[in-house]
Parts: sequence; structure tokens; C-alpha cells
Amino acid sequence: MNGRERESEPAYQLVSKQLREHIAAGKYRDGVKLPTEFELAEQHGVSRQTVRRAFQDLVAEGIVYRVPGRGTFAAESDGRYLRQLGSIEDLMNLSTDTTMEVVSPLRRRVDIEAASRLRLDTDLVHTVVFRRRHDDTPFVLTTVYLPDEIARLVVDAPEMAEGAVSSYTIIGLLEPHLRSPIVEAAQSITVAPATEFVARELGCDVEHPMLRVDRLYTDAEGRIVELAVSYFLPEHYTYRVTLRRGGH
Repeated sequence: MNGRERESEPAYQLVSKQLREHIAAGKYRDGVKLPTEFELAEQHGVSRQTVRRAFQDLVAEGIVYRVPGRGTFAAESDGRYLRQLGSIEDLMNLSTDTTMEVVSPLRRRVDIEAASRLRLDTDLVHTVVFRRRHDDTPFVLTTVYLPDEIARLVVDAPEMAEGAVSSYTIIGLLEPHLRSPIVEAAQSITVAPATEFVARELGCDVEHPMLRVDRLYTDAEGRIVELAVSYFLPEHYTYRVTLRRGGH
């Protein structure tokens, strides 16, 4: 890259690009914390807001995750897909060797049950269906339901188009546009048989036992911004939750 190209590139992209290179080179393996916003701002001669934007992009891409009170860390993979859950940041963080493939693009339709769960005064919702792969193996099919005012924030995002492939999460795409951050995910987990649609998209038998995970996301203002219903193939997915004693 020549000097003129670098000058035309936004500062936050230069910061995020360097961090990607360092992470790919293994500089932050084994739980080594990334530099703080202040340290990176000093190092690059930019504002902390610029560094914050760079971190937002890396979080949305699943390259890093942020732990309140501890810092920012690189996502690591041991060759299989394992999700460690304990915070909203964990939900936003996906391993860098997974991809999201849009099966059905964002569109408006009537869904009485989803509208009720989103607490809408209309039966119209926006839905997008995507499949996620790890090592070229599909392991989950997710349908996301969004209120109209939330869907408008990402309707033109290229990651939401039919056939689009990316490492983003929907909440990762939404978060930078929301007036309040997502602070809660009410989650329910059940076992459910694969429907014909789920079986076709994930390459399993109809009625195959699936792990169904429903999540209802709420922002700091108490507004429900998303309902996600996912069907996981249990033979290709490990789900882990860390429970801590209160006050520790």
C-alpha cells in the first residue's frame, strides 16, 4: 500500500487492519490482552473514539471480544466450534473460522407469534434466515425477527442480502446503529426435531434431534430489538455456560 492510499483510508480502518495483522501473527494468543483504547490512541496518534470504532468492527467480525473490567482479547479456535457464554459480548463474539450465509434475505411478513414475542402492536415483522458454518460444516440455522424500526437500520447492509457470506452476527451489525446498547438476552433452550426446511439447510434427517435456542434481546431502554430462533446440530456444536456465585 502506498502513502496516498493510506492517507485516503479512514483512521479507524488503519487501526483495525494493524490489529488484525497482529492477531493473525499470533501476537495475542493464550489470553494475552490487547492494548487499551488509551494506549492505541497514543500509539497511532488518533482519538479514543477512533480506536473504539476500530474495536467495534473487530467485535462485529468476531475477531476480538471485550470483557468489562478486564479488557479486549483475541478470539481463539481449537479446531472445533465451542461457544463460551456469560455476557452479551460473548454472544457477539464468533470464532474467526465460522461464516454466516444468508439463506433468506431480510423481508417483511406477517408472523403473529413472533410479533407477540417482540411486543409489537402489529403482526408484521422483518425476518432473515442464515446458516453458519465451521470448517465448511453447517451447524446451525437461525431465523431472526426484527421490528420494523430496527430492520430499517440494516436493510441495506450487504451482509443481509441473499447468498451473502460474512463472519458477522446480526446483533453485531445492529449495535453500532442502536441509540442504546443491547444489555440483556433472555434465553430458552429446548430439544426439537428438525423440520424439512431445517434438515435441508443443515444436511440432516427430518426429525433429527436438534438443540433449539431462543434469544430475545433488549436494549438499555427496555426496548426489545431482536428475537433469534436457532436450531443447532448437537454433533457439531458444543455449548458451554459459566455460572458464578453472586458477588464474586
